[in-house]
Amino acid sequence: MKQLKLTGFVIFFFFLTESLTLPTQPQDVDDVRITQKFIEDNIGYVTIIAFAQYIQEASFEEVEMLLKAMTGYRDKCVADRTLPECSKLANEVLLENICAMEGLPQKYNFSHCCRKGDFERRLCFFHNKKADIGLLPPLPTLDPEEKCQTYKNNRESFLNNYVYEVSRRNPFVFAPTLLTVAARFEEMTKTCCEEQEKANCFRTKAEPFIYYLKALSSYQKNACGALMKFGPQILQFINIAVLSQKFPKIEFKQLTSLLEDVSSKYDGCCEGDVVQCIRGRSKVVSHICSKQDSISSKIKDCCEKKIPERGECIIYSNKDDRPNDLSLREAKFIESDNVCEKRDADQANFMAEFLYEYSRRHPELSTPELLRIAKVYEDLLKECCNMENPPGCYRHAENRFNETTEKSLKIVQRECEHFQNLGKDDLKYHYLINLTKLAPQLSTEELTFLGKEMVIALTTCCTLSEEFACVDNLVDLVLGELCGINENRSINPAVDHCCKTNFAFRRSCFESLEADKTYVPPSTSQGLFTFHADLCQAHNEELQRKKDRFLVNLVKLKPELEGEELWSLLADFTNVVEKCCKAQEPEACFNEEVSQKREEDQLTYFLAVLW
Repeated sequence: MKQLKLTGFVIFFFFLTESLTLPTQPQDVDDVRITQKFIEDNIGYVTIIAFAQYIQEASFEEVEMLLKAMTGYRDKCVADRTLPECSKLANEVLLENICAMEGLPQKYNFSHCCRKGDFERRLCFFHNKKADIGLLPPLPTLDPEEKCQTYKNNRESFLNNYVYEVSRRNPFVFAPTLLTVAARFEEMTKTCCEEQEKANCFRTKAEPFIYYLKALSSYQKNACGALMKFGPQILQFINIAVLSQKFPKIEFKQLTSLLEDVSSKYDGCCEGDVVQCIRGRSKVVSHICSKQDSISSKIKDCCEKKIPERGECIIYSNKDDRPNDLSLREAKFIESDNVCEKRDADQANFMAEFLYEYSRRHPELSTPELLRIAKVYEDLLKECCNMENPPGCYRHAENRFNETTEKSLKIVQRECEHFQNLGKDDLKYHYLINLTKLAPQLSTEELTFLGKEMVIALTTCCTLSEEFACVDNLVDLVLGELCGINENRSINPAVDHCCKTNFAFRRSCFESLEADKTYVPPSTSQGLFTFHADLCQAHNEELQRKKDRFLVNLVKLKPELEGEELWSLLADFTNVVEKCCKAQEPEACFNEEVSQKREEDQLTYFLAVLW
């Protein structure tokens, strides 16, 4: 059940992360004072996160220059809050200072953003973010003893550098999440530096918050992608489905009020406005706790905790019990004679209430499936309300809902059969091949990441009794990663169609896709494809990464190859590495194997970019 709770945590966390330093009751404090308090207490991390996410190529030394400027701004405003510049929003001040850094806009090609006004400037910086971090240098690694000594000698610089490196590699993760990761990283460092087995301690303790960061990153990108590509209504529907399942006894009127707080913060969170994002999230938690008696019986202890702790406590709390008087179906949406009249009176509110009622009655369904049901119902009413006898038409709605869920269930069952029949590695290779054929235009790094995420989704969920909702939720996050956040992201016509046409049904759209017919493989260069003896020094994990890259690049170069041929060539790769790494002269062995394969007219084998 722990894994399932983590899945629920991913889906629900988006609403609830709180600032580590906001006042205890932010909803009772003036917005300007909250903003100012946040700037003063978090100036260092806020500056680093914003700069590193907006300008990922910038060096740590350049980040420190901006940090110095923002610290000066903070000190000036603390001394005299009446200065005109001290009334500006934090994000506005940050962007002004970034644009004012001499030579930087030209160096990193964002001058065009600096010439725009406030709102357009913020959007321009947002669109400047790069999801593919393959061009960044490898993440620096320190020996545990060296890491502890560096922390001891200069704690502030050590932690700032960590936040910088994590932020630039996660440009769409919300600042509160990164602040939490930074706090956990310091706790881990303090603990592990006291241990005898430091390396083992770091390895063990890092795993949970690396998962925490990856999980939150996926969900935040998926939700923001929905907002950017489909507009606020889809995001509103996601919120209704999630909150109605979590709090089934909440009244619709009260849910609508809560949704106003939830919705008010999305623009800031998704565009990187740190302060607006933090303030909005804190407001949501405060709203929930102020109305807890009518929202949930499971969160009383959580709401008594201090602000840094109560949000996470609510996340991990169980879904509330279904009210005893809640019928299995809501008749007024199917059996009433005046459904069409009610829909026509206020269609947005009518559909929101339908989704609320259906979601609170079906905790076993995934969020994407609830959105599909809502779309099926909406389309059915469009059809029925134009007939002579609408009630006779929409009274069969339950059949349509069941058919939709059956189709989705079959997709999940098919995927879990892959999990049962293939080993973990073969399952990954299966998805690496399929994803590369569908979207060969993506970078090798992106495709290997997506393949691994699919495996994580299935290994997490396919052994659970709640298999359907778990798989459907997590695979939908993988598709969100593939589709990306920016509305102007383009991969190929077929994939773009699935990503942009219908958010609820993109899963089934991808299921029907075949290999991209528009793709033209890259030309090859003999000089790039050589093996070296250092391959033999690679650890198991690194060797596995090279195998994954080999397979992806092989599919990119020869997309016409079918599964059996690809599996055979991958086996050849493994055999050659094993053989030559046992030889006295590995380099000579690799050269000989390359020549032999060429003579056998199997040049394809070596035409993958391994590095």
